[in-house]
Amino acid sequence: MEYISAPEAAKKWGVSERRVQKLCEENRIPSVSKLGYMWLIPKDAEKPVDGRIKRGKGLQNE
Repeated sequence: MEYISAPEAAKKWGVSERRVQKLCEENRIPSVSKLGYMWLIPKDAEKPVDGRIKRGKGLQNE
């Protein structure tokens, strides 16, 4: 299996490197491994859905 680093995944997915690290820590990306201080993310891994709450006009009455 081929792997990419957190900075490479961040660039690929358009998010910060820190966000990718948090996703790895929370086990939101399947089959990740940690080698020392570096996260190894499968090259074909999909960006997880953002589960954070978003505030906006559409959520006021829900």
